[in-house]
Amino acid sequence: MSTDVHDIPINPSEKSHIDVDSVTIRFAGDSGDGMQITGTQFTDASAIFGNDLATMPDYPAEIRAPAGTVAGVSAYQIHFSSQDIKTPGDDLNVLVAMNAAALKANIHDLEEGGILLVDEAGFTDKDLEKAELKSNPLEDGTLDGFRVIKANITELTINAVKETGLKGKAAELCKNFFTLGMMYWLYDRPLTHTLNWLDEKYGVKTKYKDKPEVCESNKKALTAGYNFADTVELFTSHYRVKKAALPKGKYRKISGNEATVFGLLAASQKSGRPLFIGSYPITPASDILHGLSKNKNFGVITFQAEDEIAAIASTIGSAYAGGLGVTTTSGPGVCLKLEAMGLGVMTELPLIIVDVQRGGPSTGLPTKTEQSDLLMVMFGRSGDSPLPVLAARSPGDCFNMAFEAARIALKYMTPVVLLTDGYIANGSEPWLIPDAKTLPELKTNLVTANDEVFQAYARDPITNARKWAVPGTPGLEHRIGGLEKAHNTGMVAYDPESHQLMTNERHAKIAGIANDIPLLEVMGDKDADALVVSWGGTFGTVSTAVEESIKAGLKIAHVHLNYLNPFPRNLGEILNSYERVIVPELNMGQLKMLLGGTFGIPVQSISQVRGKPFKVSYLASELHRILETQK
Repeated sequence: MSTDVHDIPINPSEKSHIDVDSVTIRFAGDSGDGMQITGTQFTDASAIFGNDLATMPDYPAEIRAPAGTVAGVSAYQIHFSSQDIKTPGDDLNVLVAMNAAALKANIHDLEEGGILLVDEAGFTDKDLEKAELKSNPLEDGTLDGFRVIKANITELTINAVKETGLKGKAAELCKNFFTLGMMYWLYDRPLTHTLNWLDEKYGVKTKYKDKPEVCESNKKALTAGYNFADTVELFTSHYRVKKAALPKGKYRKISGNEATVFGLLAASQKSGRPLFIGSYPITPASDILHGLSKNKNFGVITFQAEDEIAAIASTIGSAYAGGLGVTTTSGPGVCLKLEAMGLGVMTELPLIIVDVQRGGPSTGLPTKTEQSDLLMVMFGRSGDSPLPVLAARSPGDCFNMAFEAARIALKYMTPVVLLTDGYIANGSEPWLIPDAKTLPELKTNLVTANDEVFQAYARDPITNARKWAVPGTPGLEHRIGGLEKAHNTGMVAYDPESHQLMTNERHAKIAGIANDIPLLEVMGDKDADALVVSWGGTFGTVSTAVEESIKAGLKIAHVHLNYLNPFPRNLGEILNSYERVIVPELNMGQLKMLLGGTFGIPVQSISQVRGKPFKVSYLASELHRILETQK
């Protein structure tokens, strides 16, 4: 049903509250419409209110996609709930579309009967032409299955901010806050957080102090949108999503990239090693570089390199000098770092390579998510050059796995790859802030003196790690470089026996890490015949799909891998306990290949490379199809 605001009487007294468990909203518009700010503010307000939540920002892949086109649409999705949730939601309950292109790009995800709020000003003939629409969807009946709310948000915004003196395009840019105010009213969110944020962002004490009208206009637009929704019968009811029963503690909203920053900082503090990051900016990993650059007070040294090769070379140099070296990148950057990663293997120095995966190959889908770098980071180096590979499973888990990557790198004297992906890197969730006192101290192999002749490649009998000597320390002089090393001394060795021995030693060191990581725990139906194996950022959707499948009567279990090399030592035993093993992953079957080759078992794959996370409904239907057709 379409509702025109100009024809509705004002009668706010009849409005009521309806309690709902969870809601999924997507804000969509041009990349200049402020949809990311709108979504972030709604997320912050919901987090402060106490809801559990998961978000999924969606950016245009092109930096300057033409305005008004589908390619230029920017969106932000938030799923907030009074219950424990792990995904940003499947079908949308509400879609906010600021123009025709945003509607076209996103309407297929709106549930039947869902609320569609549109800015009528974004549906002119010119807008329809840019969106390649032959007719106006607001008039041609194609939206009859939805609850369509039409309002000229642009015009209403301009009128709301008129008294501040802001005019023209500058006034129009406030329409995202007008829309946000409407959504705050609809879902009973307070305005306080965003009003305070506007003061902090644009107030008199900021760099915008010479433009007070910007702050005031956005605040007026936000308040006007809230009052407009309250006084005009666009919506007949409020919807209330109560606080979630989260474990007690202090929470904050956190993205995966932010959590990675905090995990690396915590590792630096707990190890006593200065943190160095050498990186080249690349989507979607750049925020880690930006985040660490703001923490010089913790002794962080930031180097924005001229290219990916220089970035990892500088990181190896920092590790050689006794620092905790970090480099951050995405798939195309890993391609360029591979040779230097081999140097890190040969020199056996502690450093961390964070790969925030995105769609490929080549430039591929720079703002979209994928899990297609697994085989590259496992094997993409010359010679036999094993590296530990870890993968975070959620935005908050990026903290844990960044800290763990540092622990392994420092303890075992090795480069470590940490895989995240665009979805969890940019997505957000509530994060229980850990007590710093409960984090373990990170031990290192650093030596500062030696009574005997120093042997750089003499190994610890338990970890197989060599000692770490800072160059220039008297008595600890040693050779280092990319040529094969002799046992113990580290001198250059070309003989076959040395190469075989040192290759064995490097393999044994990485394989031994399996004794130092947690055993896998099986979730779901313990008596199941089928096992679902997930890894990385698919955890939320896979675990939710498995839970729903069990409720629907399927006998199915689930394990999730945070450690991909080496695998947890009980993985083989678990896999061989099930008749069928199924691996959902956002690639064409890379973990499937590793599991089948490593353990000699048949593995079935559920693959997707659409640039988006799995939908729970799709995974549940695929699991049902696989299990029912094989009875």
